[in-house]
Amino acid sequence: MMLSEFDLIARYFNRPLRRGRAALGIGDDCALLAPAPGMQLAISSDMLVEGRHFFADADPYRLGHKCLAVNLSDLAAMGARPLAFTLALALPEAREEWLSAFSAGLFSLADEHECELIGGDTTKGPLNICITIFGELPPDQALRRDAARAGDDIWVSGTLGDARLALAGYRGEIPLDPDTLASAAVRLHTPVPRVALGLALRGIARAAIDVSDGLGGDLGHILDLSSAGATLQADALPAGPMLERLGADVRRRFTLAGGDDYELCFTAPSSQRDAVLAAARACATPVTRIGSIDAGPGLRLVDAGGAPLDLQPTSFDHFASP
Repeated sequence: MMLSEFDLIARYFNRPLRRGRAALGIGDDCALLAPAPGMQLAISSDMLVEGRHFFADADPYRLGHKCLAVNLSDLAAMGARPLAFTLALALPEAREEWLSAFSAGLFSLADEHECELIGGDTTKGPLNICITIFGELPPDQALRRDAARAGDDIWVSGTLGDARLALAGYRGEIPLDPDTLASAAVRLHTPVPRVALGLALRGIARAAIDVSDGLGGDLGHILDLSSAGATLQADALPAGPMLERLGADVRRRFTLAGGDDYELCFTAPSSQRDAVLAAARACATPVTRIGSIDAGPGLRLVDAGGAPLDLQPTSFDHFASP
């Protein structure tokens, strides 16, 4: 029997509210969300489109994980605690096996972060997943992109480039053996949102952004909004374990301009170095100091010896990138 829209929602996405943050969830015209007293809401939306953000044969469980992870990563970059999310889902057809795996991957990550699905929409059409996520944070502790100041250290969490390496393997840009590709692809398909680190950095870091389109381009958003420049130590960028095996040119290119890492790039006063490291240890997330914020505009790249590098890192653009 063909599933109706409401059967689909009831079977795979409607669960009892458990946290008490949402006064009303799925089933009415609107959900009702109540942040804690004195907190403000942080809201972000991301859309994932088949053929643009994921392959047509993407594993539905991992896709369910990733579509929520990229939204949780936005909250992490703001230093916000997750509350709830909505899901708008267009499906070519309502296949129960696909829906079961997709919702399992989605709710596994949602439960890990105590983030409830409180509403959304479903329709028939090309596969398209749009999530709007809600978080909360104190009004004066947001890690805003416009808050970097000259003299700040620049840090990045985790490692960079393995997701881009996996994409290069899938596209045939770089020959990879099956084990290397499978290991790198974990970063592409199941990124880890750095929510705990974002919370730990409140009151320590100044500005932050999640690395979704490439470090160079994403850091550029901080520089533009903060009216500042930066010097990056290109060879200090922490390459992923699979990328680390390759030559320096590929490592530099994929750590600077690879997308889908969903690590946090953030700035903090140099006086806060010990506090940054303590916050990272507290949430078991490695961080690396990779450069500094400058008063003069522009992004300058240097090698391990401090010599300038003639590199032009780009970032993914939905309308300009292939």
